[in-house]
Amino acid sequence: MTEAKMNNRVKVHYKGSLQDGTVFDSSEEREPLEFVIGQGTVIPGFEKGVMGMREGDTKVISIQSEDAYGAYRDDLVGVVGRSRIPDDIDLKIGMILQVRSPEGGVTNVIVSKITDTDVTLDMNHPLAGKELLFEVRLLEVLQE
Repeated sequence: MTEAKMNNRVKVHYKGSLQDGTVFDSSEEREPLEFVIGQGTVIPGFEKGVMGMREGDTKVISIQSEDAYGAYRDDLVGVVGRSRIPDDIDLKIGMILQVRSPEGGVTNVIVSKITDTDVTLDMNHPLAGKELLFEVRLLEVLQE
């Protein structure tokens, strides 16, 4: 059986969960995830965890935040006046909004707090600062 190495294209099925068992993503009801190890298209800890697996292997990979979506950063949380949010948006905590930077780029933010006068917006990735567990099954190593 072929072992997954750097620069190999691989196909995997996976289930990602948090420490409390909450599943945040799974490929089981979809097509397998296909990626090239070393190209940075998946989080670093996922790539490292798949390396060395053989076709047919299943394992659980524990990934610390620094090898996933990074630490949670307080400097990526900001407060804006509620008047800056268009009236036609029915604000709810947990809602994802898109904001445009002065340079024209678009960023997703999560509404984390709402008061009568202000809205707190969080630009951190929803999984930032969290340890992730992935149950991974290596289906195929496709030689490049």
